[in-house]
Amino acid sequence: MTSPLKHLPFYLKTTIIIFGLTLICFALFTLKGILAPISFALILAILLNPVVNKLQNKGVNKVVAIFLSLLLALIIVGGIIFFITTQVTSFGENLPQLKIKFNEHLSQLQHWVAANFKVSIKKQQEDLTQLWDNSKTVVAGALGSALGTMALIFLLPVYVFLLLFYKTLILNFFYEMFAEKNTEKVADILTETKSAIQSYTVGLLLEALVVAVMNSAALLLLGVEYAILLGVIGALLNMLPYIGGIIAIALPVIIASITKDGFSTQLGIVGAYMLIQFIDNHFLVPFLVASRVKINALFSIIIVLLGGSLWGVAGMFLSIPFLAILKIIFDRLPEMKPWGKLLGDEMPTRHKGEIWLKKKQRVEALEEKKTENEKKID
Repeated sequence: MTSPLKHLPFYLKTTIIIFGLTLICFALFTLKGILAPISFALILAILLNPVVNKLQNKGVNKVVAIFLSLLLALIIVGGIIFFITTQVTSFGENLPQLKIKFNEHLSQLQHWVAANFKVSIKKQQEDLTQLWDNSKTVVAGALGSALGTMALIFLLPVYVFLLLFYKTLILNFFYEMFAEKNTEKVADILTETKSAIQSYTVGLLLEALVVAVMNSAALLLLGVEYAILLGVIGALLNMLPYIGGIIAIALPVIIASITKDGFSTQLGIVGAYMLIQFIDNHFLVPFLVASRVKINALFSIIIVLLGGSLWGVAGMFLSIPFLAILKIIFDRLPEMKPWGKLLGDEMPTRHKGEIWLKKKQRVEALEEKKTENEKKID
């Protein structure tokens, strides 16, 4: 059975698709406060599902199994937060000294700019004040995002518990939404989606752990203060595909500029981080992260930027798993397979137009030869 859209003119079909995408983006943006925590909870529920199943197989009550799985996850997350908090506390104790050094370096920079570019210190201060005033909106947005994250932390366990508790009910809904003849296809999509999310998330966490160790080791060797804190923050930022890794370099460079003289340490940081990025992109990501989520770089960057504009930092984290789910669905629907190929990382050697054109030319040549043979016989 062909889709009704196939019989519509191209311009009308394109208009309908664009209008539908616009409505979806508007709904996602409007409901981000509700959908973002549910999306995170869904990923966590999929990750904890194997643990719950193992406990249930050993005879543990379903509610108790879910509670124990959540408790294990909270202990792990709590340990990470405790570690980062102790590091931040140490950083906060030395913040006044860092502020004095920063002001000294800023004053030197202002005098250098005034001497070389003929821009008065007063004008520079006015520009900095204006820049700070313009950035207040961004700071307010960041604080709002932080408060939203706090609310997310309290809502997540509730959502995860309910998703795991009503798992069978939710799965039945997906199966009953489609005809019985599509059961195998639905099961295949659900299984692939679960495996892709588990593989991607676990791989991402392992990648972050390895990158954190490499960052911290490099900064310790270079003698940068707060090396472990900066290494962990850099690894967390690196979890934002293609964007976080670039931002992560700025923090240790700034700290080194404040606490050390000269530029050798800053150059060492840039060189070390570039080497770490090379190892990450060419060895860690292909083996740990991209084994199941095969999305090409172009659409990875586009979806991360789109996710950031819709849901902020949460959207950046969720964008790649969301796109992977779409690709799994597209690959199994005949009318959507071109979209699945467009999102994938398989690079064809020739485009279809060239292949089809040569095929058409061969058919025409054969028909022409056949016609000539018939004329000769006559």
